[in-house]
Amino acid sequence: MADAIIAAILQQLAVIMDREVNREVRLVIGVKKDVQKLTSNLETLQSVLMDAEKRQVDEGAVRIWLDKLRDISYDMDDVLDEWNTAILRSQIEGETFTNGSVHQKKRVVCSFLPFSCLCFEQVVLRRDIALSIKEINEDLDAVVREKERYNFRISSSAEEPLRLKSTSFVDVSEIRGRDEEKNVLRSKLLCESSEEQKIVHVISIAGMGGIGKTTLAQLVYNDVEVVNNFEKRIWVSVSDPFDELRIAKAIIEALQGVACNLVELESLLQYIHGSIAGKKFLLVLDDVWTEDYNRWEPLYNCLKNGLCGSKILITTRKETVARVMKSSHIVTVKELSEGECWLLFKRLAFLDKSHEECEKLEEVGRKIVGKCRGLPLAAKTIGSLLRFKKTREEWQSILDSEMWKLEEFEKGLFPPLLLSYNDLPSMVRRCFSFCAIFPKDHDIDKDQLIKLWMAQGYLGLEQSKELETIGQEYFDALATRSFFQDFVRDDDGSITKCKMHDIVHDFAQFLTKNECFAIEGNDLTESSILCSFVKARHSMLILGKVTSFPISIFSIKKLRSLVIEDSYYSLISMVLPKLFNELPCLRALDMRGHHRDMNLIKMIPREIGKLIHLRYLNLSKNGEIEELPETLCELYNLQTLDLGWCTNLKRLPHGIGKLINLRHLINDATSLSYMPKGIERLTSLRTLSILVVNGGSHGSKVCTLDCLKNLNHIRGSLVVRGLGNATNTGEAKQAELKDKKNLFYLGLYFDFEEQEERMNEDEEVVLEALQPPPDLERLEIVMYEGNTLSLNWMNSLTKLRMLTLSSCMNCEYFPPLGKLSSLESLYIWKMRSVKKVGNEFLGIGTDGASSSSSLSVVFFPKLKSLEFWDMEEWEEWDYEITRRGVEDIAIMPCLNSVRLGYCPKLKAFPNHLLQTTLEKIKIVMCPTLEISETFNTIINHH
Repeated sequence: MADAIIAAILQQLAVIMDREVNREVRLVIGVKKDVQKLTSNLETLQSVLMDAEKRQVDEGAVRIWLDKLRDISYDMDDVLDEWNTAILRSQIEGETFTNGSVHQKKRVVCSFLPFSCLCFEQVVLRRDIALSIKEINEDLDAVVREKERYNFRISSSAEEPLRLKSTSFVDVSEIRGRDEEKNVLRSKLLCESSEEQKIVHVISIAGMGGIGKTTLAQLVYNDVEVVNNFEKRIWVSVSDPFDELRIAKAIIEALQGVACNLVELESLLQYIHGSIAGKKFLLVLDDVWTEDYNRWEPLYNCLKNGLCGSKILITTRKETVARVMKSSHIVTVKELSEGECWLLFKRLAFLDKSHEECEKLEEVGRKIVGKCRGLPLAAKTIGSLLRFKKTREEWQSILDSEMWKLEEFEKGLFPPLLLSYNDLPSMVRRCFSFCAIFPKDHDIDKDQLIKLWMAQGYLGLEQSKELETIGQEYFDALATRSFFQDFVRDDDGSITKCKMHDIVHDFAQFLTKNECFAIEGNDLTESSILCSFVKARHSMLILGKVTSFPISIFSIKKLRSLVIEDSYYSLISMVLPKLFNELPCLRALDMRGHHRDMNLIKMIPREIGKLIHLRYLNLSKNGEIEELPETLCELYNLQTLDLGWCTNLKRLPHGIGKLINLRHLINDATSLSYMPKGIERLTSLRTLSILVVNGGSHGSKVCTLDCLKNLNHIRGSLVVRGLGNATNTGEAKQAELKDKKNLFYLGLYFDFEEQEERMNEDEEVVLEALQPPPDLERLEIVMYEGNTLSLNWMNSLTKLRMLTLSSCMNCEYFPPLGKLSSLESLYIWKMRSVKKVGNEFLGIGTDGASSSSSLSVVFFPKLKSLEFWDMEEWEEWDYEITRRGVEDIAIMPCLNSVRLGYCPKLKAFPNHLLQTTLEKIKIVMCPTLEISETFNTIINHH
C-alpha cells in the first residue's frame, strides 16, 4: 500500500542526501531543494495514511485519492531507482576486467552537474532524472492540497506498530472442529446400499464463505476409513471459472501421477473414462461456482465408468450449484454455536497468557466472539490478532471498532480480516496485499515469495538484520494471523509451501483492486487485459499449451512483477526481445519451466540488459538454454538469479563479477564445467548452489577454490565440484571454508574433466585443508582418490547429522565415525578398496583402547539409518573390542534402519545389530552373507 511505498522512498532519499553530504554524489543544480521539498511532502502525507487506509473501505473518494498517491509514489520509486542505478553503474564501471582480473580505474566522482566529464548519455540521463523529480513534486503538491478536503486524522508514530512481536509459531490450520458434520458426511461416503451402488453419487457441502466447507472436506478426505474404502482419491480445486480442460487434466494427473499432454477435452474425457474403469474412487471438487449443468454433464458422464460405490464430493457457496449438479445429499454447513466459536477463539487468543490474564479478558472476549457470527475463519482471524494483545483496553478497542459495522464484503468476514490487517506494520501489510498476484488455491512457495518481496523493496534497505530473516518474520506474522494456511513442511518441519483461503484471497484482491492480477488460460483475452489492468503493477500469467502470449501485456508499461507459468517455449521465445524493451520497470521476472520436456525459452536475447530495475530473475527448468548474454551483467541491482535445472547451461557470462548485489545464485543441475573469475567479487551472496573449480583448461579466467575466501555470507547448502582438477593446498586453505559459519550442508566432489589427466596428486592434503565450519549438519565427500579419510577435523563436527562417503575408491579404512555425537544417518557407497570394518570405524586405536577415559562408552550414540552399497571387496564387519569382554560398550543403540546392497564378499553381520531395535532392513545381492537364525527372524519380520 501507499504508506509502505512512501516509507521506502524516504529511506532512498535519505541515502542519496547522505551521499551528497559525503561528496560521493554532486546533484544537478536545484535538485537538492526539490529533494528536500519532496521529502517534506511525503512526510506530511505519511502522517495521515493510517486514517486514509481505514476510511477507503467505505469512502470511494478517499480510495481514489489513495490510488493517485500510490501511482505517484510508484513513479517516484522508479525515478530514484534509476538514479541509484546510474550511481552504481558509475562505480562498477570504474573497474575493468582483464583476463578475469579486476583493475581499478581512476576514481571518478559521480557528478550530476550538466558539465560533467562523463559521457553525454549519462549527462542526459541525469538531467532527465532532475526533470522527473520536479514534475513529480508538482503532482505531489496537488495531492497534498487535495488531502485537506478529507480532514484526515494525523497519526503519531506511536500508533504504527514498528516491529513484530516475537512469539512461537502456531499453525492455525491444524485447529479443527465440525465433528458432527464430519460423522454425517463420512457415513454418506461409506454408504453402499443397493441403491447407492447403482450410479456414481454426488454429495455436496454447501455454506457461506469462511464457514469451514473445505476444512470439513479435508477431514473426511483424510479419514482413515475413507482412505481405506477408496482405491483412488482425487482432489481438484475448481474455483471460478469452471475450466473443464484444467479440471480434466488435474484428474488425470492425480490418477496417473504425471501431467497429461492431451489438449482436446474429448480426448481427456476418454482418457479419464478408461483410467477409472473398474476402480472405486472418491473425487473432491472444491469451491464450485458454475450453475451451468451443460459444462458439468460431459465430465460427470465420463466418471460413470467407476466401480460401484464411487463418490463425487463437491463444496460450494451456493446451494443452487449443488442442486444443478444433481446431488443426492447436501450437507449444509451452519454457523458454529456460540460455545464452539468461543472454544476455537480462545485456543488462539489466550495462547501464551497466564490464567489471571485470561480471567480478566474473558468477558470482553465473549462479546467479541458474538460479533464473529459463528464463522470459523472470523474466529481464527480475530483470535490470532488478539493473541498479541495483552491488556483489556486493547481488547476493548477491538470490540468497539467501527469496522464491525462494515457490510460491503463477504458477510461477517470483512471486519475481522481488516482489523487484523490494520494491526500489522505497513511493510507486512504490503507483503500480504502482494499475494493477490497468485490465483486462488495456488501453492505459494515460501522462499520464492520472500525473494519476490525483497525484489520489490518490501523488506527494507540493507541493514544489520538479514533481509531474508526479515522476510521469514513477515511470513510467520501473516501465518500466525491466519492469512496463510494448508502448510507443507520439509523433513525438518520448516514450512516450504502454503495457500490462502479463498476469502482471504478475495480480501487481498479488494485491497489491491487492479494493482495485482492473475489470469489463467481462457481468460487471457487482449480486451480483458487492456480494459481492466492498464495500471497494474504485478501480474501472473498461466498460459495453457495452446494459449497465445497476450501481446497486450506490453501496454502495461509500469509492470513491476511478471510471473509466467505453464507454457511452451514457442509461445514466449519470439516475444522476449519485445518484452525486455516494452516493460522496463520490471523488478521481478519469473519464466521458469515446469516440466523437463516443456521449456519456456531456448535463449535469452541481449535486450535483457535494458531491465535495469530487475532484482529477481528465474529461468530455472529451461533445459535448452546453453549460455547467457554478457548484457545480463549490466543488471546491477539483481539479487536473485535462478538457473537451477537448466541442464544444458554450459557457461556463465564472464562479467558476472559486476553483479555485486547478487544474493542468490542458484545453479544446481547445470552443465557448467567451470565458472568465470569474478565470482569472488559477489560478496553479497547468501546462496551459491554449486561452485565449479577448474585447474587450467580454460586458462586464468576460471574460478578457483580461493574465490570462496571473501564469500562469508554463504548460507544453507554449497557443493564444490571439480576438486579433482589441478587444485593446490594453498588455494584450499584460502577458501577458508571453516569461516562459512552459516553453512549446514557441504558437498566436496573430487570429479574432474574427463579429457584431462587427474592432475591433483595430493588430495589428502587438500581435503585436510578444506576444513568445514564447526556447525555443519550434512557432509558429502564424493570421488575422493586419497588413500585415507583420517581427517583431523572430522571429530570437531559435533553437530553433523548426516554423512555420505561415495566413490572414494582408494580408501581402505574409515575415519573414526563412531565418535560423531550427533550423527543420525550414514551412507557409504562404492568404497571398493575397503576389506574390513573394524575398531577404527568406532574410533578405537589399534591397541583396542578408546580415547574416552570412561568405562562406559557409546559409539554412534544417535545413529538411526545406516547404508552400505556397492562394496566389492568388503569381507569382514567385526569389532575386536566386542570380543575382549569389555563391559558397558554400546554400539548404535538408536539404529532402526539398515540397507546393504551389492556386497558380494561380506560374510557376517556384527553382533551389535542384534541388540538394536531395527524397524527397517533391506539386503540386496550379498550372496556370501551368513545370517544367523536370530537375525533371519528379524529380516523375515520386515
